[in-house]
Amino acid sequence: KAAFINFISDEEWKSIEPVSSWFGPSSFLMSSMSALFKLSMWIRHGHGYLTENLGIPVWGSYAVFGLATLFLGMVLGLVSEMLGADVSL
Repeated sequence: KAAFINFISDEEWKSIEPVSSWFGPSSFLMSSMSALFKLSMWIRHGHGYLTENLGIPVWGSYAVFGLATLFLGMVLGLVSEMLGADVSL
């Protein structure tokens, strides 16, 4: 506690360089990291729900998430192809 008070009262904070905007809390990088963390927490809760509440074995939960990943990849691939397709009649 004393070190923090001295840090403030001696104005040592002025000698510290600010964080680059690239690593700031509102930057694209940090927002993306936050979204990935939220997604991982959602997956963790979903895995817990499948195994604890529904009684699905762990390998079954992995299979559900694996199939969901494949399906989502196919859907995103189709959407990407449709948006990038040359529409000429």
